[in-house]
Amino acid sequence: MEEFFNFLFRWGHVLFGITWIGLLYYFNFIQTEYVKEADDDAKKDVMSKLAPKALWWFRWAAFFTFLTGLLLLHFITARITLDIILGATMGTFMMLNVWGIIWPNQKIVIGIKEGDAAVAGPKASLASRTNTLFSAAMLYFMISSGHYPHGGFLMAGTMSGTAFIVGLGIILAIEANAIWGKMWSIIASVRDVIISSLVLAVILSSVAFYL
Repeated sequence: MEEFFNFLFRWGHVLFGITWIGLLYYFNFIQTEYVKEADDDAKKDVMSKLAPKALWWFRWAAFFTFLTGLLLLHFITARITLDIILGATMGTFMMLNVWGIIWPNQKIVIGIKEGDAAVAGPKASLASRTNTLFSAAMLYFMISSGHYPHGGFLMAGTMSGTAFIVGLGIILAIEANAIWGKMWSIIASVRDVIISSLVLAVILSSVAFYL
């Protein structure tokens, strides 16, 4: 029965994750770019009809991806690797960004909550770009943990402390920028955030492998 629940939560985790990351990419690569070029009527239609529906699926997919991932940790306690720790840390920050920054500010942008849209918009955009930046590395570690783990196992005492500290430090610095920082040029455009996301995956995987 335990193995069945392990499978069930793993399936749900992937299903919700596909929905979440797919919508993350939709917002960053498609809707945001369209709104920049759309006329006022089209932009108003997107914000009043499309965005609220997409954001509903987006935020709940994020929550249930996190929840099923949390439940999965119960079944793989003895097999927790550095890959899982770093991937889960990024995934957790991404979920918190959705509920703590993106959604509260997007409610102002789309007009269902009072506030300064000129202030709320950039905050939501920075958090969303940060999630996109994290996404490739997070997905890499989620997959490598089961197929090509590197960095050692926590319970076996083989996990590299140096890799853990350096990897976590990089992740925390990026998240700190999402909360208190600014939109750097390396994540401002679609092209640049895709490249930066892949570069981050290479950097963090190298930290896990070599340190």
